[in-house]
Amino acid sequence: MIEIAATRDIATCRALRRVVFIEEQGVSEADELDDLDEEAVHILATENGTPVGSARILLGGETAKVGRVCVLSAQRGTGLGAALMRAVVAECRTLPGIEKVKLGAQTHALGFYEKLGFAAYGPEYLDAGIPHRDMQLLL
Repeated sequence: MIEIAATRDIATCRALRRVVFIEEQGVSEADELDDLDEEAVHILATENGTPVGSARILLGGETAKVGRVCVLSAQRGTGLGAALMRAVVAECRTLPGIEKVKLGAQTHALGFYEKLGFAAYGPEYLDAGIPHRDMQLLL
């Protein structure tokens, strides 16, 4: 059974991000780890109690910035990523004053986010050496 909910278990979210970003994608630890986790809202996906995906939300004015979205490789293609992002957007809708959700999407994932209602804008750029584009969803 899949459960997706806000969590304060930052260590588990970081462990998932380490597997996906550092070990699989080769992102440096310096690029992955920052001092923003304590102020972020974290969303954790578990399957039968085992952590399988996470995301974080940083708040600034009327904008919720989603980042560090990750799903373990065994769960990719199962719909978990979409369910995780729907839960993230649902959480953003509960936050007072938030009018839009932004994220920096790896370019290979643009279609995934477009299906969830996000629209790309601006030029492509490199983040941790990986091509990205900014996207947003108005709430």
